[in-house]
Amino acid sequence: ISSLDNLSSTYPHETARNLFFKRILDLSITIFALVILLPVIGLIAFLIRIDSPGPAFFVQERVGADRWSRKGFCYWKQVIFSIYKFRTMFVNADPALHQAYVTAFIQNDQDSMADLQGEDVQTRKIVLDPRLTRMGKILRKTSLDELPQLWNVLRGDMSLVGPRPPLPYEVELYEPWHFQRLLTKPGMTGLWQVTARSSADFDQMVQLDNHYIQHQSFMLDLKILFKTPLAVLTFKGAY
Repeated sequence: ISSLDNLSSTYPHETARNLFFKRILDLSITIFALVILLPVIGLIAFLIRIDSPGPAFFVQERVGADRWSRKGFCYWKQVIFSIYKFRTMFVNADPALHQAYVTAFIQNDQDSMADLQGEDVQTRKIVLDPRLTRMGKILRKTSLDELPQLWNVLRGDMSLVGPRPPLPYEVELYEPWHFQRLLTKPGMTGLWQVTARSSADFDQMVQLDNHYIQHQSFMLDLKILFKTPLAVLTFKGAY
């Protein structure tokens, strides 16, 4: 991913004070959630193991960002990190289907998307994915497969709120303006998830991510966090 290198950002909200409080919010909620949800995480891991052969957790490389400052300017250096999820697919599932769909999604090739996803093209996800296990379908529908990413937030790889971290092969397809969505820590939830989610095309998703980056604040993060459970409970755009 040599095209990523360093991307600079000088948004006025990106002060050390604001980012400090964002980190405090991340740690406070994450530690509390991990303590409360530990039995749920253990139960889900057990159900995954008895549903299909293989590990309960899935580790995947994603593109993230680290921030540093010099002479009053802020820089976001793109990094590769390991994201943690509950396994929702059969072991050794072929990634070719997702790669083909991501390419069509980024290029807004709706004919190819319709052929690949198996259902209504207005829902911009692979709806009938043969790689999913029975338990995996439930986890995807309820977004519970994302719970292990609390560990990524605790480690500092991610924030609770921010753009979703892309796969390296997704980033290789980006146009120059798409890279703006990588100018902050990736998040478990974000403006896209609580507004358009799977109904938005790729450019609309990037626009929402960029809007968040340019206007992010402690209060905006709280607003998105409060809206996230409703989006999850209503299965808005979840497949």
